[in-house]
Amino acid sequence: MRFSVASAVLALASVASAASSWTFAEGTVKVASKSGNDAVEKFDGTARVRNTLTLGHQDKLKVTVVTKDGSKAKRPHQAFLVVKESITGLEAPFPLAVKESGKGSVEISQKDLPSQLLLSDSPLSASLIIASFGSSQGSVTPVFDFNVKRDPGATVEVPEKPLRYGKLAEIHHIFRADPKNPPVIISLVFSIAVLATVPALFIGWFALGGNFNHAQKALGNAPISHAVFFGSIIAMEGVFFLYYTQWNLFQALPAIGVVGVTAFLSGNKALGEVQRRRLAGER
Repeated sequence: MRFSVASAVLALASVASAASSWTFAEGTVKVASKSGNDAVEKFDGTARVRNTLTLGHQDKLKVTVVTKDGSKAKRPHQAFLVVKESITGLEAPFPLAVKESGKGSVEISQKDLPSQLLLSDSPLSASLIIASFGSSQGSVTPVFDFNVKRDPGATVEVPEKPLRYGKLAEIHHIFRADPKNPPVIISLVFSIAVLATVPALFIGWFALGGNFNHAQKALGNAPISHAVFFGSIIAMEGVFFLYYTQWNLFQALPAIGVVGVTAFLSGNKALGEVQRRRLAGER
């Protein structure tokens, strides 16, 4: 509400024309009180109300005018009663309900005013703003001043000022805890299930002919390849064990990559040696 409502509304008017401009006539401001002591003042486009009115907490302020385009009564596109605090420049616009005949009115009470204006110790000024599309020039006319007489027993709630471009409180992020390993009992069950297959594996080797007696000859033909290939298999199992117990994924992935490349290169040569013996009929 810091911007000027008068400037915003007058921007709707086109280039000023000396022949025609928006005015008003038969202006009346009435402060209706429940006690019956109503205050009524007249004003127009050239003479404003001289006396400062008082708006009590149970009173209503009603303004009536007849808007004119030049000398003809007409309904404008925009008609506002703007209440302004002179020290801070804060404004509150109240639109007039205007008929096609140009007769317009607006009624306000203390509950309609922003809390910043209610707390003002200086009189509030009221101006009429009239403008419309076309060649007629808009007008901003001060019409009267009034004081706000608050209820002594009531409190006015003032919203806190928003913090703009200021230092905010320090933010402490709480990150989610690292994932936990499954319970020990589950790990033991699956470990036993895996270890139980080891005897079955050796039994299958012996039953199908594992050719363990060729181990010495294989190591003699390609000792490094067979040793590195077997070692890479053991190392891969060790990486998985460390990932399960200590490491995170970013620690395990580089190790898996190194061990995997090593197993591929050494296994290629080791299995090549086995194939040569198979083609020679030794297996």
